Amino acid sequence: MKINIQQIKQRFGIIGNSLPLNRAIETAIQIAPTDLSVLIVGESGTGKEVFSQIIHQNSARKHHQYIAINCGAIPDGTIDSELFGHEKGAFTGAIDSRKGYFELADGGTIFLDEVGELPLSTQVRLLRVLEVGEYIRVGSSKIQKTNVRIIAATNSNLQKAIDAGKFREDLYYRLNRVPISILPLRERREDIPLLFRKFSTDICEKHGIPLLRLDDAANELLKNYYWKGNIRQLKNIAEQISILESERNISAQTLAAYLPQTNQNQALAIIAKDNSNANYANERDSLFQLLFDLKKDMSELKKLVFDILNSSESELQLSNENAQMLQKIYTTDLAYYDKQKQKQEEELIEYETVNNSISQIEDAQEIEENTLLLANNEMDIIKRALVKYSGKRKLAAKELGISERTLYRKIKEYNL
Repeated sequence: MKINIQQIKQRFGIIGNSLPLNRAIETAIQIAPTDLSVLIVGESGTGKEVFSQIIHQNSARKHHQYIAINCGAIPDGTIDSELFGHEKGAFTGAIDSRKGYFELADGGTIFLDEVGELPLSTQVRLLRVLEVGEYIRVGSSKIQKTNVRIIAATNSNLQKAIDAGKFREDLYYRLNRVPISILPLRERREDIPLLFRKFSTDICEKHGIPLLRLDDAANELLKNYYWKGNIRQLKNIAEQISILESERNISAQTLAAYLPQTNQNQALAIIAKDNSNANYANERDSLFQLLFDLKKDMSELKKLVFDILNSSESELQLSNENAQMLQKIYTTDLAYYDKQKQKQEEELIEYETVNNSISQIEDAQEIEENTLLLANNEMDIIKRALVKYSGKRKLAAKELGISERTLYRKIKEYNL
């Protein structure tokens, strides 16, 4: 008999019609008849255990044991005993032998929630079970056999845990033979009002109180809230409001009072002060459109100014005041352009100066040597000029093409 998604939703109480949710359910149905291990990935509170139950209940193992284990809730010192059992006297307090979950669930399914919390030593034992179906009780040397299907789940990034050396890569690939990703509630917003209505209706009918009704703004707030705790948090809020509020018509302001302040900054932006149901997305789009229109108007205005200033026979007749205003706008824009251009040129000069300084430093020694060489040559030339004109500085300076004062300074410098 073919099982459809709607039947699964009704049987397991799943609310929502988003495409990612339907795809996850469809995957669970398709792999249920197989014995492949499954890794369910999703944030805390997204309902990962429901998918493990879907897989078990639609498999050939449905008449055998199903055991759900929270790996993070069992201390490291006792988790091996819980999973694989122990022999009498294996450790202090082991007054009798005990079967582990893998022995109790033989032929059935074990759901390992928060599998990323397993100690490395336990990961080695689990890998052995996945590979050959064998394990050893704590304190024993006898190999035990088990036929268990393992479905694991995590809300952490196992790839990062592998990189940090906290999770075995070979175990990851064994568990992740078929992955199922459960999206957080904020990524399936269209399902949020349906879930709220379901949780609120259930609690109201249970306690015999009138049903709640959310106005449009409150529904928008529900859909745009971050929901860090996902379905678990949404159910908590729905039950609180249903029990505590005497007014059964719930506004956005009333709903906001029940939402933690840490995440309200994103959601409260959609609540208008006059209780209108203005949509935040529409306001954002309108703002962008206004900016685009303003940019277009400025471009047209600058083009008009340019045409006027460069046309000698313009048919446009402008008053002196308007002409001066347009001239000011245009020149201001040109000044800004020139300023930006000058800034770019200065940055280019600075860049070239830095690059040139490197070569200057490398050539410093060579420059110093050349300077000394030039000084010696200059001294010889001055001597010759002075000898030629019998020490007459004025004539010697004219011959050298320098002033008499400069020649006098050079004579003192070279002690001639």
